[in-house]
Amino acid sequence: MAIEQDVVIAVSYEQASNKIVVTNTDSSFSDFECDKRDIKLDKTSPEWNNYFLCGVLGVYRHQDLACQNRHGMSCMVSGTVPTSAGLSSSSALVCCAALVTMHANKLSIAKDALVDLSADCENFLATSTEGGNMDQAIAIMAEQGLAQLIEFSPLRITPVELPPEVVFVITHSCTEIHKGATACFNIRVVECRIAAQVIAKKKGLDWRDVSTLRDVQEKIGLNLTDMVVLAKDMLHQAAYTKQEVCGVLGVTEEELATTSLIAFTENENEFHLHDRAVHVYNEAERVYQFQRVCEIKHHDSFSLQQMGDLMSASHSSCHQLFDCSSEHLNILVETCMLSGALGSRLTGAGWGGCVVSMVPTNQVEHFLQQVKEKYYANEPSRSSRMESSVFITKPSGGAAIYTI
Repeated sequence: MAIEQDVVIAVSYEQASNKIVVTNTDSSFSDFECDKRDIKLDKTSPEWNNYFLCGVLGVYRHQDLACQNRHGMSCMVSGTVPTSAGLSSSSALVCCAALVTMHANKLSIAKDALVDLSADCENFLATSTEGGNMDQAIAIMAEQGLAQLIEFSPLRITPVELPPEVVFVITHSCTEIHKGATACFNIRVVECRIAAQVIAKKKGLDWRDVSTLRDVQEKIGLNLTDMVVLAKDMLHQAAYTKQEVCGVLGVTEEELATTSLIAFTENENEFHLHDRAVHVYNEAERVYQFQRVCEIKHHDSFSLQQMGDLMSASHSSCHQLFDCSSEHLNILVETCMLSGALGSRLTGAGWGGCVVSMVPTNQVEHFLQQVKEKYYANEPSRSSRMESSVFITKPSGGAAIYTI
């Protein structure tokens, strides 16, 4: 679901101008300008302006917009999404910049295409982080008051009505996602890819035609629960060495680099295939279970607890099998559960940032008080950030254009 915090950009435009000029209401983000005819992105130093230019360049390339047809833009950026918190602030900025560029150049792009181009340009132009399209999909496709079940290949959005008996509370661990998270994230992508390829190879399939765990599931034709069993059977729990992976797939290390590895993973020598695959298949099944419980017309304490248990199981799996949590996130999850949450889990990529908790509506004030006392009040580095680090959120609407 989209949270209530947002990124907004005011824009004026003129075709005769060759400049893109951007400033931010937050003075900690430096102003910048560039030539609309020659936009360069710095992969080695993903400063905030790279994310903005990512969205601009994504629209230019998607529309094959010639330099002479581009409009110059003057932009003012503002926002309330916490940065480096696992709340998709960078994706929100990319999507907003793409939307502004589309509008300023008098273009029309379908929402699903806007999702794809925003994800593609963020992944491959700005940061070399190989993420999916989920953040961009909810930023653009969200509906006020509803969560969304998001599926891909092709993009499919199914509205999900959340029970009124619960609210969702975001709590910031007061630890930012560390700078090495890009490498950690990409390693998880690669581990999932190699796990899928190893399973495909052992099942006699063309493993080179497989890049995700979903790919191999569809080729084999099993449901998610059966894929968990298959993954446990075909992948040993100990880490695989690069040499072992090459032996299973029948390739050299140079060939593995082209078939399976991505940026920041070239020198990795150990891959945890079993745990990553089991996590992904179980996590996907939990999503569908959560949706099914939401569809119950009249919720009781049992169904609400089912939802909470799924969230908590998700965090446990993120911590134990996907290894993307952190000490502070684990402590915060435990604190939220002891404070009355039905379920809590990290949100975003992990390795720092925020926790989302599902709390009974009639107990939310008690929950907020307890969490603030137990996690924030007695720690000076947290207490000063307490008021901005804990907030209730409802499902909000997605991207929109306001004209004057």
